Amino acid sequence: MVGIAWIGASFYFIWLDDHLELSSDPRLAGELWAVHGGGFYRAEKFRLAPPAMPARLHWFKWEAYWTWITGFFLLVLIYYAGAEIYLIDPSVMALSKPAAIGIGIGSLIGGVVVYEGLCRSPLGKRDDLLGAVLFVLLAGTAWGLTQVFGGRGAFIHYGAILGSIMVANVAHVIIPGQRRMVEALAAGREPVAKDGVMGRQRSVHNTYFTLPVLFTMIASHHAFTFGTRWNWLVLVGLTLAGALIRVWFVLRHKGAAPAWPLVAGIGLLFALMFLFLPKTIEKAVPVKFEEIRRIVEARCANCHAAKPSFEGLNEAPKGILLDTPERIRAQAAMILSQTVVAKAMPPGNLTQMTDEERALLARWVGGGAKLD
Repeated sequence: MVGIAWIGASFYFIWLDDHLELSSDPRLAGELWAVHGGGFYRAEKFRLAPPAMPARLHWFKWEAYWTWITGFFLLVLIYYAGAEIYLIDPSVMALSKPAAIGIGIGSLIGGVVVYEGLCRSPLGKRDDLLGAVLFVLLAGTAWGLTQVFGGRGAFIHYGAILGSIMVANVAHVIIPGQRRMVEALAAGREPVAKDGVMGRQRSVHNTYFTLPVLFTMIASHHAFTFGTRWNWLVLVGLTLAGALIRVWFVLRHKGAAPAWPLVAGIGLLFALMFLFLPKTIEKAVPVKFEEIRRIVEARCANCHAAKPSFEGLNEAPKGILLDTPERIRAQAAMILSQTVVAKAMPPGNLTQMTDEERALLARWVGGGAKLD
């Protein structure tokens, strides 16, 4: 929820900067008249600072800080406290819980350090080259995370790295620069233009990171994205598509925008959708339901039952029940997509379902999911 507030403010200020009109006042970088909510607004942006400090000045920072604070709290609560369920996948890499948590936290710190080093290097003066290098590094990060963690854990850490970079931009570049500008104004000095330039650059980076971060926040609910063998390509594709779509919006704010970034971004989304959506399996040799029932009872029903036997669960996750033949058949499509195709269930393969058992489930669904 606080992420929505932050992203809304971020998108608004990018829009505002790109819609400013020339002003007759040489002190202003631009101004804008707008109407909203039954009233008229006039926004003015000074080139450096106003001639006098206003009595009250609002700082846009807590939207970012609370997003990271609450996000990290949930990361600890779900992915670290429950690392053996949501973070570790023995079929990817057999990690101990402390090792997995250490790698996760290290990836957040390392991502911020590398990004900050690049931005402060000579490369930071070339936005085009910097963007290309960042994209290559993010692609490598996506691949690396999926070689260490299960799909859910890899996706959320990819998003957490981007989110941490965004918050670090606010905390260590944008806000300190604004404070120096305010202090200079209060002391009667002219603010340093470099602070405004750096703040603008990091704000633009943040707007391009936003859509991939939003995607990773909800991706755990869509197993076909993180459960595929090529899940790292989903992250790379969504990052590129999100950046292209934001490029088009930013250019559109300034006036006429070429259609190719929007077409390319949407086209990439459709390509990913058709590439990774679960495929319908062909008719298969029928399987006796008794075999399916034994698999479900051993691997699934300890959680997905009216009274789960799995420690810590008081009710079935998402209300999905697999404790009667009729309920199992009703969830045949879900079993196919989540358990067979994406292998997202059981989480972290806690109940050690075998590939042979998944193949039997696939044959049963393909044969019509019959109860005989």
